Amino acid sequence: MTEPTILPPAASPTGSLPEAEARAHLLDPDGDLTGWLAVRGHPAWRSRAILRWALARRAASFEAMTDQPAALRRDLAAAFTIRSATVAVHDRAEDGTEKLLLALADGQRIECVLLRGGGDPAAGDDDGESRAERITACISSQVGCAMGCVFCASGIDGVVRNLTAGEILEQLVHLTALLPADERISHVVVMGMGEPLANLDRLLVALERTQDRDGFGISPRRITISTVGLPAALDRLSAARPGYHLAVSLHAADDALRTRLVPVNRSIGLDAVMAAADRYWEASGRRLTFEYVLLGGVNDAAEDARALVRLLGGRAALVNVIPYNAVAGMPWQEPSAASRERFLTVLREAGVNVQVRRRKGHRINAACGQLRRAAAQANQPSTVTNTSTAPRMPPSQTIQ
Repeated sequence: MTEPTILPPAASPTGSLPEAEARAHLLDPDGDLTGWLAVRGHPAWRSRAILRWALARRAASFEAMTDQPAALRRDLAAAFTIRSATVAVHDRAEDGTEKLLLALADGQRIECVLLRGGGDPAAGDDDGESRAERITACISSQVGCAMGCVFCASGIDGVVRNLTAGEILEQLVHLTALLPADERISHVVVMGMGEPLANLDRLLVALERTQDRDGFGISPRRITISTVGLPAALDRLSAARPGYHLAVSLHAADDALRTRLVPVNRSIGLDAVMAAADRYWEASGRRLTFEYVLLGGVNDAAEDARALVRLLGGRAALVNVIPYNAVAGMPWQEPSAASRERFLTVLREAGVNVQVRRRKGHRINAACGQLRRAAAQANQPSTVTNTSTAPRMPPSQTIQ
């Protein structure tokens, strides 16, 4: 197996950023496509038709939008870009999982993942669809992450910036392009790089378009937002759009241990997180999911499980247990089979609804942040698509 070769940030012959950065992003509301069309005397309905081409009809260029006037297509190409990001690395796993490392217009890099079948238990309702039929997109909301979860590769270098709404949507465009014409993304989980609630305004704009029938047509029941739990932002989400599934990353049932694992907890506290999650449940009526990365010798004891039972306090919630897989250079260990089963038994005997996340894409560094870090270390001169059969970097189990 050969290592994937990775592009450095693209640049023009003068060393400036790519021309795409100078054009407005078609998928970003800041580009004001409707206003741009109005100034040029075009009817408002053309905006929906153009966006339908870019999203639902998978057009990679304005030239492909054949029901639009040729002169308009030329003007659009000069003013807008459909895809401001380029694929720096494309990895495939034997289980059908595909991961993209995208190079943004400013040279920053983000990751997104396409998961076929099964998927995450937190990935929303099936609406009669079997899990085997699911095609789930896992997308990022920030470049890096400021939450500092100690076992997660995304936050090792901190947060660089928020993604724009267009950059969030564009991940779905790139992932959809991997599918045959008769397949479509059925579920979206915002569990990639970053803390989604720290970029809530832009995320909500992107998700609104994700649901649009002229976009990807994905029901909010099939969209999940994962968060470490930022109470003020959770309350804003409850007030603004309580239709999405919510997955709260706990990883510990007491403040001392959670602060050790999720440092931002120091300024929040579990009581505030759980209270905000309860308010979201009251506003949405959606079952809550609590995620718990199981770290060997850290939070996997029977007493840890009993503490989690007490914290949940009889809530009608799903606990998504995520056994950790050791990552080179990090001090955390995967739990033993015995400790994992003991932990699960305590939860189940207490009547907790619990599932264990299936491993998908573990051979292609599908855990968030790993491919970006590997790319930064490699920085090779060209791009390839790589089909992986063995890990290049020991994988973390968590997607967030």
